[in-house]
Amino acid sequence: MGLFAGKKGIIFGLANKNSIAWGIAQALHEEGATLGFSYAGEILQKRVEPLAASINSPFVEECDVTDDAAIDNLFDKVQQQFGTIDFLVHSVAFAPREELGGRFVNTSRDGFKMALDISCYSLIALAKRALPLMPNGGSMMAMTYYGAEKVTPNYNVMGVAKAALEATVRYLAWDLGKNRVRVNAISAGPIKTLAAAGISGFRKSLGYVGSVAPMGNVTQEDIGNAARYLLSDWSTGVTGEVHYVDGGYNIMGAPDLDDDEA
Repeated sequence: MGLFAGKKGIIFGLANKNSIAWGIAQALHEEGATLGFSYAGEILQKRVEPLAASINSPFVEECDVTDDAAIDNLFDKVQQQFGTIDFLVHSVAFAPREELGGRFVNTSRDGFKMALDISCYSLIALAKRALPLMPNGGSMMAMTYYGAEKVTPNYNVMGVAKAALEATVRYLAWDLGKNRVRVNAISAGPIKTLAAAGISGFRKSLGYVGSVAPMGNVTQEDIGNAARYLLSDWSTGVTGEVHYVDGGYNIMGAPDLDDDEA
C-alpha cells in the first residue's frame, strides 16, 4: 500500500519523458495513485499517450488553458471519469521564444500577456474547476523557478510570470484553506526539458548551477520525491509554501572560488 493508494489526481503540462511532470507522475504512480493527464496541443499527443498508457492512466485529454470553455469541458470529463479527485499538479508555463533572450526592456505587450496568462492565471482557472471535485480537501501544486526571486539572465518575462505564480500560490492557499485544500509550489533547479530548450543560454546556466549548488544539479526523480511529500497526507499542515528542490543553489551567495579544496 503506497502513500497514494486509492487517491486520484490530474497532472497538467506533461510534454514528453523528460518533463518534470513525468518525474512527478512516476513517483505518484509508484505510490499507487490513479493519474489523469492533460496536455497542450495535438503535436504532444503522440508523446503523452504512450507515457500515460505505460502507467495505466485511464484519462488523457488535450486542454487549452487559455480557453475557459475548454477548461470547463476538461473538468466535466474529469468528473465523469473520476467523480472526485485528491490532488492537482500544475506544470504549465510558456512564453514566446523571442521573449526568452536579449534585453528584458524589449519585452512585448503581447508576450507579457501570454506568459502571465498561460504560466500564472491558468493555476487560478484550474483551481476554480478542481475545487468542487475536492469535497474532502486535497492538495494542489505548481512548478516555479528561482528566477522568480532573483534575476536570471534571459529568463526575462518568465521570471515575472513565476513571481506572479508564487504570489498566486499564497493567495490560493489562503482562499482554499477553508476547504481543507492546500496549495504549494516546488522551485526546481534547472533540468533539461522541452520548455528549457527555448531559453537562450540554458546550457551555460545549467552548468553554472551544477558547479555552485552544494549538491549539484537535480533530477526528475528529485522533484518527484518532493512531490510525494507535498501532495500526500504527510504534508497536511503545509500550505502557501515554495519548497526549493535545487540542490541547495538558493542558499548560495557566491560560487566556491577555492578550486583546490575538496
